[in-house]
Amino acid sequence: LIKRIFSYDIMRGRNDNMNLIILEQEDFIDQETVRLKGRRLTHVTDVHRAKVGDVLRVGKLNGKVGQGTILDMNNDFIDLKTELTEDPPDASNIQVILAMPRPKVFKRILMDLTTMGVKNIYIIKTWRVEKSFFNSPNLSEKSLKETMILGLEQGKDTMLPRLEIKTLFRPFVEDEIPDIISDTKAIVAHPTGDRECLRNKDEKITLLIGPEGGLIPFEIDILKTQGFEAMTLGNRILRVETVLPYIIGRLS
Repeated sequence: LIKRIFSYDIMRGRNDNMNLIILEQEDFIDQETVRLKGRRLTHVTDVHRAKVGDVLRVGKLNGKVGQGTILDMNNDFIDLKTELTEDPPDASNIQVILAMPRPKVFKRILMDLTTMGVKNIYIIKTWRVEKSFFNSPNLSEKSLKETMILGLEQGKDTMLPRLEIKTLFRPFVEDEIPDIISDTKAIVAHPTGDRECLRNKDEKITLLIGPEGGLIPFEIDILKTQGFEAMTLGNRILRVETVLPYIIGRLS
């Protein structure tokens, strides 16, 4: 039944819930016209089943959102006339400091954080994070950008997050954390936290999530000296990819 409904919606050409098509400066062949090739061409033709005259939701990377009307299309490219007049969605009130997860789940987590509107992301090395994780090709500049763009498309957003990778824990906590958490409520999620995690906060929040093996006592102690409060989600031990959407939804 689900398969039938999905196929029926595609055949009807429904695009009210479609993802945003991200445009970059090099896509513009004049002030208003863009030319799409490659993955986006395939997406428009195979997923949207679009044709000349159709209107698609588009947005310029780090810029406005609007619509693009298909002027011409063939097997090599699609030309759209754009009208970009809307602001992208508001950013999340939460910034995230994340111990580098296993590389095979890192891309999914980064994509989800981008989709949820998190605009400041710090990837850090903690005691239980393997050094080899930082040699992953998923941390190349090209891979990071591609992953975040996929997240933007899903969330109908255009503003790329600012992402920094820090491989030295103590210098990062002692030298950089004070400025990062300034004017925010600093929380470290920890199974044996001092209190239950907050809910529905309007204030700006810095959320630190450790590795699946958890932060060691020294790391918790040094974070507390910098102003973090250790909070728990209860007795269950959750995967990092489960914790992030759950706790961000709870805090937002």
